[in-house]
Amino acid sequence: MSVKEIKAFSDQARADQALAEKLKACEKVREVIALGKEHGFSIIEDVLYPPNEPQFTEEQLSEKMVKALLRA
Repeated sequence: MSVKEIKAFSDQARADQALAEKLKACEKVREVIALGKEHGFSIIEDVLYPPNEPQFTEEQLSEKMVKALLRA
């Protein structure tokens, strides 16, 4: 999955409150990937991690996912 597609998933989660709540509840990267797949996005795990530019904000993710995906 390209960074553009991850951004599109993130943007969709910002616009859809139900999706936002499901994303915030994810405690594992596999859960984020599965949620993206449910909504038509094909996420490649390696693209989510630093040093790639983060496409999610702290407010969108659980504390555990913030540590995994937003910290280098």
